[in-house]
Amino acid sequence: MLNPLTWSVIEFADDQPPLLAVVVDTEEEFDWGRPLARENTGVTTVRYQFRAHRVFEKFGIKPTYVVDYPVASQWDGYAPLRELLRDGACEIGSHLHPWVNPPFEESVTPRNSFPGNLPHALERSKLQRLTRVIEDHFGITPTVYKAGRYGVGFATTAILEELGYEIDTSVVPGHDMRPDHGPDFTHCGARPYWFGSGRGLLEVPVSAGYTGLMADLGPAVYPVLGSRPGRGLHLPGIFARLRLLDRVRLTPEGITDGERRRLTQAMLQTGHRVFVLSYHSPSLAPRHTPYVRDENELGRFLDGLERYIEYFMGDLSGRPATLTEVRDLAIRVGKQRQHVALRGWGLGPHFRRPREALQGPWPKADREGGPAAPNGRVSRRKARLSSAIPLR
Repeated sequence: MLNPLTWSVIEFADDQPPLLAVVVDTEEEFDWGRPLARENTGVTTVRYQFRAHRVFEKFGIKPTYVVDYPVASQWDGYAPLRELLRDGACEIGSHLHPWVNPPFEESVTPRNSFPGNLPHALERSKLQRLTRVIEDHFGITPTVYKAGRYGVGFATTAILEELGYEIDTSVVPGHDMRPDHGPDFTHCGARPYWFGSGRGLLEVPVSAGYTGLMADLGPAVYPVLGSRPGRGLHLPGIFARLRLLDRVRLTPEGITDGERRRLTQAMLQTGHRVFVLSYHSPSLAPRHTPYVRDENELGRFLDGLERYIEYFMGDLSGRPATLTEVRDLAIRVGKQRQHVALRGWGLGPHFRRPREALQGPWPKADREGGPAAPNGRVSRRKARLSSAIPLR
């Protein structure tokens, strides 16, 4: 997942309209200024997600709620989302917060708050328990995963493959979280890519990048600005205000509308076509995150969310997409490129090369939109491709 040598980056066409997916980290409430604790399992803010759906419905957006164990296991958490799921208004994925996800075999420490730092067997057991409780209470098997605190590790890929996941959205491009015991995403970009033992998993990174006059130098310069001495001199803020260099994530939390637009424009200019806007579910109720402390900030949060989506769909002629639809599109793009290559070789449309030589998630192709299974049956996923988002 973190090694570029093991990736196959998706090359979308230059005329592909930009796609916007929304991912909501749907989690328990806790005090962001205090140490993590197993006792923090309240999920009362889940009932307020309808506030954002007033915006989503206006633009045809279907968010993906990646839910953690307290949300998936308690009525106040899963009931409001299950209703949205049954109405076709959302998708459900997994979000692993180890400190509130059984089995509880590890101590609660900053290092252990990143799932990828846990022993392989324990990380697997926790995600398996979370997967099962989602199946029990939502009636679906989740295929989208986002690690709590973005904390993927060396064993995460194998665990996702074993448990049947298809999409990960944990990568934060260009960020090095090692000082806080987290992963190093320094070598990761923001373009979706296939990874895993058979290139069967799709990574759809968090949309993040550099803006400003020095954006091209961001990977080299920003680590210096963001170092402890740099932060002590307030260099990140100074460089951002001067429009020299800023590191931005695509979110309505703590980011201005101008910053979101500048990031989007910078990514578009470098060929990006898939954008992921994300936030935390407790931000839909005041006093649960540092981003929404009162009703006025809630109003600004929702207004900023709507203004950005209106800009994306209007000024940029963008389109909404779920992560599942992005994956379906990536498969179609791979197949079209293979078809063009085969015709260029003069091999004809019915020629098939060995599976391992083709781009895409071929180990599971018969159930993910690839060649038909030996018995001739066509999967539901393949049938869905005809109604998936268009290539243009």
